[in-house]
Amino acid sequence: MFGYVTANKPEMKMREFARYKGFYCGLYRQLHKNHGRLGQLTLTYDMTFLVLLLSSLYEPETKEWKKRCLIHPAKKQFMLTNEVTDYASDMNILLTHDHFRDDWEDEKKLSAFLGMKVFARKKKRMIKKYPRQAEAVERALSELSERERENCRDIDAAARPFGNLMAELFVWREDPFQNILRQFGFYLGKFIYMMDACMDVEQDKKNNCYNPFLDEYGEDGFAEKIHRILEGTLHMAVAEFEKLPCEQDLAILRNILYEGVWTKYERKQNHDE
Repeated sequence: MFGYVTANKPEMKMREFARYKGFYCGLYRQLHKNHGRLGQLTLTYDMTFLVLLLSSLYEPETKEWKKRCLIHPAKKQFMLTNEVTDYASDMNILLTHDHFRDDWEDEKKLSAFLGMKVFARKKKRMIKKYPRQAEAVERALSELSERERENCRDIDAAARPFGNLMAELFVWREDPFQNILRQFGFYLGKFIYMMDACMDVEQDKKNNCYNPFLDEYGEDGFAEKIHRILEGTLHMAVAEFEKLPCEQDLAILRNILYEGVWTKYERKQNHDE
């Protein structure tokens, strides 16, 4: 369900792209440092956005590194890390175990079963360290499974559990910013869920899998209706984001929220035409 909160790289300045990539590579480094080589497999651009946003808001001391990595062993890469990077790396682990569990319960994939077992011990540590976020993940996944069993066709009801999950992940510190961050994460989470359902609806119909859009798929005006729903949900997230006093890397954050989140959708639309 992740992979949509990315940058529109062609529209970024070279300096902005260097910082964006620096935080991405920094997260890759911290995943290895905190959770080993297997932890690095959980790297996502979505968590890079979390690092960028919380770093911009709180401005923690950020270290710059130049190190080689498995992906680029020949040349040292520019990396940026701070306290938020550690938090995001832990959230990656928390989400990865339950992603594997969800895949195993839904499709009985052997790879999902093995992944679930591999990350089980790591997840136990995250539950002790982040009980609020861990409880939110468990509750959300349980509610998502219930929506699937009910064959829920109400997209708002179907997307709400994932919105609640993301709401808690964006609250790093329980402070005066938490309510805005929680609302932002909620609407962004709903947008991600809806976008994922929209992108998968054709394949889900072929495979007879659950998707809240199945009843409307193929009807006249379907694409336009879905675009309006996505646009409206994202608008709510952006409205909350703009309340935050972010200055550092603001251009990168706006690039992601105003343009980057649409890149996969637009690519698919162009391919289908």
